[in-house]
Amino acid sequence: MNGPQDLGGQMGFGPVAPEKDEPYFHAAWERRALGVTLCAGAMGAWNIDESRHARESLHPADYYSSSYYQIWIKALETLLKRHGFVSERDLAAGEAIDAAAIPKRVLKAENVPAVLAKGGPCDRPVASPARFKAGQQVRTKNFNPTGHTRLPRYARGKLGRIEAVRDGFVFPDTNAHGRGENPQWVYTVVFDGTEIWGEGADPTLVVSIDAWESYLEPA
Repeated sequence: MNGPQDLGGQMGFGPVAPEKDEPYFHAAWERRALGVTLCAGAMGAWNIDESRHARESLHPADYYSSSYYQIWIKALETLLKRHGFVSERDLAAGEAIDAAAIPKRVLKAENVPAVLAKGGPCDRPVASPARFKAGQQVRTKNFNPTGHTRLPRYARGKLGRIEAVRDGFVFPDTNAHGRGENPQWVYTVVFDGTEIWGEGADPTLVVSIDAWESYLEPA
């Protein structure tokens, strides 16, 4: 979706200003927010793509006025309500009021290191051969989906070149909405800066994205 998170090339937000020696967390509650989000995800009711889409679906005014982990917690509330783990009454009361769904599994403290080390691999075999090859010119499709996508607005309808053919990976555009993993080949695509940013762009600039196969068409 063309949500508030898709800021590449947008004006009026000021320069990117990295914080020197930035800590992992700026407050104790942020550490807890990360832990609660990971533990809730481990229940198995949703996948990483659905969780990303929940964050993107916040109202722009809410998104832009929230810090990083505030966005995570607000999206987590959405997911917990959607899947029946909490209700509006629970949240208002700050305690369990209504009956809740039973999780598929519960992440216990002693298992956290092993679960984090394992991660959540998204690579999958693809039945068909890769459609494109390294060095081939391609053009990204120009579309405006109402659901989740990993193709940013600034890179749509642009001419690029396949730099590398990666492996098959879960297709987030369908996986975020419960329509299956539908794995596709993923490619690293390189664009000239002028193709992305137009006149006045730094002529030495190149932009690379990882694009699922269905985002691309032969140029």
